[in-house]
Amino acid sequence: MIDIKQALEQATQQLSPCSDTARLDAELLLMHTLTCSRVFLYAHSEDLLNQDQLQQYQALLSQRIEGTPIAYLTGTREFWSMPLKVTKDTLIPRPETELLVELVLQFINNQEKSLVLDLGTGSGTIALALASECPNWQITASDKSPAALNIARENAAYLKLKNVQFIESNWFESIPNQQFNTIVSNPPYIASQDPHLSQGDLRFEPQDALVSGEDGLDALRHIIEQANERLLPGGWLLLEHGFSQSHAVINVLKQFGYQDIQCWQDWQGHDRVSGGRK
Repeated sequence: MIDIKQALEQATQQLSPCSDTARLDAELLLMHTLTCSRVFLYAHSEDLLNQDQLQQYQALLSQRIEGTPIAYLTGTREFWSMPLKVTKDTLIPRPETELLVELVLQFINNQEKSLVLDLGTGSGTIALALASECPNWQITASDKSPAALNIARENAAYLKLKNVQFIESNWFESIPNQQFNTIVSNPPYIASQDPHLSQGDLRFEPQDALVSGEDGLDALRHIIEQANERLLPGGWLLLEHGFSQSHAVINVLKQFGYQDIQCWQDWQGHDRVSGGRK
């Protein structure tokens, strides 16, 4: 039998060769095992783990050592200060995507009632963040994956957000024939032969939510081409993309006649979102 302090120390040593955040990983997995807070771990550092708890913790550590992302092991990831359920059917929400939420709020926050479309919603990340900030807005969130949509619906129910409707759709295919104040998307944008697909968390995430053609731009091109007729006059299209894709995305936006085209950088200083107005 070992106590919480010893378990954390041993786990940190085990994880150090394979994780840059070994101590944090050890804490998160033990919090998940014990269903407790970080404060509890340190306030009760001399509490002993029973055999079942120790076995469960070691099983999680073994999976983490093999590379399984923390979010898939705990089943949750925070985004926009909201706890979101995630599974291997959904991408893991990333902090740089919060830029999309910030931009939508910046551009249309003065409109009490707005119609927003989130294409490829996954776990509901963007749609639910916007719904939480603007309860008067009507958010439509779509995804072609029924499994991902089920997770998004669960997240909406847990967060008690009622101003989001979920639609199974391959991009615009099954979206009702209406126009929106803003269309937003974090689509697949990794090239099919990109070596990063065999590294880190990407190895475990759904490939069809990551990969989009030989240059990674297939989905972005399709959305840009189709979105114009689905926007209200003056409406914004805002798209997340890879840090090296901004020039290509801006060129496609110009090709299809968007106005006020801009690119915005994420918190790391990388080109991350491009968009324009109808």
